[in-house]
Amino acid sequence: MVVIMIESNLIELESSYLKAIAQPTRLKILYFLKDGEKCQCKIIPRMKEDQSNISRHLTHMKDMGILDSHREGVSVYYKIRDKRVFSLLALVDQMVKAEIRERAKRAKVLA
Repeated sequence: MVVIMIESNLIELESSYLKAIAQPTRLKILYFLKDGEKCQCKIIPRMKEDQSNISRHLTHMKDMGILDSHREGVSVYYKIRDKRVFSLLALVDQMVKAEIRERAKRAKVLA
């Protein structure tokens, strides 16, 4: 019974983590931060969205353990906490591209 509860809790946490990155703006933020830490003052203009919206995304990803941040004066800097997130995204990228190729093949057969 305890194992089932632990697995259930783990599944909930995994689901929350995946939800935290499964949003286009959040993915853009992750890819923008891939090469290193950046000031929020650089992230916001790059995303071309409302400052408050980007701040909410950054806060959510920080709360989920995806990002870390620190303050230097009035500036807040964000970085990826665990670069393995990009291994996960690379796997998703491969799967999506394989699905696109498969759909193209099926469309070709039907044509």
